[in-house]
Amino acid sequence: MKTTLALITTLLLTPLAALQAAAPQRPNFVFILGEGHGWSSTSVRMDDAVPESRSTFVRTPNFEKLAQAGMRFANFYAPSPRCTPSRVALFTGKSPAQLHMTFIGEGKKDSGGVGNTRVIPPSASMELPVSETTLAKLLQHADYATAHFGKWHMGRANPSQHGYDENDGANGNGGPDNVDNPHPKQLFAMTGRGMEFMARQAKAGKPFYLQLSHYASRHGGDARPESIAAVKDWGSVDERDSGTAAADLDLDVAFGMVLKKLDELGIANNTYVIFTTDHGTPGKNPPFAGGKGTVSEGGLRVPFIIRGPGIRPGACSHVRAIGEDLVPTIAALAHVTEPLPKGVEGGSLVSVLANAGNGTVKRSREEFVVHFPHYDKDSIGPASAILLGDFKLIRVYETGALQLFNIAQDPGERRDLAQQMPDKAKELNQRLSDYLAAVNAQMPTPNPNYDPSKPTPEPKRGGRGKGRNKDQ
Repeated sequence: MKTTLALITTLLLTPLAALQAAAPQRPNFVFILGEGHGWSSTSVRMDDAVPESRSTFVRTPNFEKLAQAGMRFANFYAPSPRCTPSRVALFTGKSPAQLHMTFIGEGKKDSGGVGNTRVIPPSASMELPVSETTLAKLLQHADYATAHFGKWHMGRANPSQHGYDENDGANGNGGPDNVDNPHPKQLFAMTGRGMEFMARQAKAGKPFYLQLSHYASRHGGDARPESIAAVKDWGSVDERDSGTAAADLDLDVAFGMVLKKLDELGIANNTYVIFTTDHGTPGKNPPFAGGKGTVSEGGLRVPFIIRGPGIRPGACSHVRAIGEDLVPTIAALAHVTEPLPKGVEGGSLVSVLANAGNGTVKRSREEFVVHFPHYDKDSIGPASAILLGDFKLIRVYETGALQLFNIAQDPGERRDLAQQMPDKAKELNQRLSDYLAAVNAQMPTPNPNYDPSKPTPEPKRGGRGKGRNKDQ
């Protein structure tokens, strides 16, 4: 009878009240941000209906443990196919287009694509303004302890200026030591700092938000000997994939240490643990087309897993979610009463979390736009994408061409429907223009000096010399 009454009471509560009832104390948050892990880069099946939504060679048992105890989002999108723009959007709730932070480069004025190219990309900002209200600032104002450890890559200002009580610096790809590859040393160093932070806050009885942002590990990573040996023992991993598998096993081991620490501190049941990544991997991201540096699904669709009070274990949601949703979601779960900053484009996922993966997300606009007006790894050059319902439109700035896909039926983006459905293409293209104008997005411009008879140079990739990593 008591169980039935409790169930009825929960059903009568609003979604937020239901989750808050599951966490009577203000919950803690541990946010793990991976680097360049695509939708199918871990051993977690991100979509129950798609067997290819997991890696066939990487083994990440601790991430599987997180998924078994929490909820996966099969349709989660990174804000950008590149590192810096995704990160600023994740932590402000505003799109890279609105922030004018659409590329990478750690302070370089040139943001890719110069010389004999058809269009000239805009000069993107590389510094997150201190005036922006980040998630950490919101939580600070709500009396949360906040910390960031690991890769920052959002400018030169110290993270303390953005609301983090504790941090290990405004680190780029080279980490605090500014080396060619900080993996795996900094992976375990940042994990240790994070666990010490959690222990101190638990002892003080203070709610906390911990952000662990990993460095690139999937290419050129110097994995631990134990992980390399373990991968060899599997016997089924292709030699070219063994380095990736070993580096990802390192990541999984470090993540397992965090989960174990939460259990030891007795706070696991009152802590939301979140994992996602900033963009897809370079190269192949099966079953999608494209990868890092492209507005194709392979560059944007990434893992998203969340475990915590009131979330049904093992659930898989097919509701579309975006990186900008994290700020309003965490603010709601943390009982933040301060209004969200003007311009936040994401919406709260609370109703989805409280209803076993079903529900709706209310945002300022129905459509989701990724604006990437830069030359990078995609042969189509600067482009923007807009998603609305089952459809996705890609605008190619070099030629003005439009590509239209029904991603519900064709997630691999193999059948361009623009010629068959000109009215739908026109509608989405107009919505795209309206959005870009509304956020005052920076646009590429025609290059008056372009000479089609001359070769087009390889676009610059951004980044710096020493300490630069292949994944940015």
